[in-house]
Amino acid sequence: MSQPKPKVIFLDAVGTLFGVKGSVGEVYGMLAQEFGVTAPIDSINTAFYDSFKASPPLAFPDIDIIEVPDQEYQWWEAIVKSTFEQVGVLDQFKDFDTFFNQLYGYFATAQPWYVYPDILPTLEKWLKEDIELGIISNFDSRLHAVLEVLELGKYFSSVTISSALGFAKPSPDIFAKALSKHHCNPDEAWHIGDSVEHDYQGAKAAGVKAFLIKR
Repeated sequence: MSQPKPKVIFLDAVGTLFGVKGSVGEVYGMLAQEFGVTAPIDSINTAFYDSFKASPPLAFPDIDIIEVPDQEYQWWEAIVKSTFEQVGVLDQFKDFDTFFNQLYGYFATAQPWYVYPDILPTLEKWLKEDIELGIISNFDSRLHAVLEVLELGKYFSSVTISSALGFAKPSPDIFAKALSKHHCNPDEAWHIGDSVEHDYQGAKAAGVKAFLIKR
């Protein structure tokens, strides 16, 4: 017996729809070299993930929406500073502020990203089946620009991001907000993502059918 077709399918963004070319360490290292700072790529990559995991959720409850972009910028700046501090080269930057500004802007372009090869045909298939598509992501407002430059934005009728909402996955609140945009009950929706905790367990706890993807 086949499963009933969902009204809406939600997808995570980074690690599900698209990923970083090479590694975060490679991108950070490449741009750092332009500022005269060199460090082993593997060390940068490891330090980044350590700093990322140790950071608070990318969500800012109880602040005005106008303040969100500044909060996003500062959140990422703290991670990048911690990354290069762990590698032991932070003090080699003569102008870290300019470096970080360039790095932050770079990740809003198409350059560091690639779309996984199974994504476009799958999205096309779902749209032909009249299934609504949405994104639920623990990301910041740059996601809107990235979706456009990667030519993915046209597939999605909703984008729900943690930084703007004030709740991050696995909180059921971010799933509830996404569902409300589609006037949809949890049992009418699917969610697909690459994180066991944030995507799979988070969706299940919200009553949404969950699928875990391994990239």
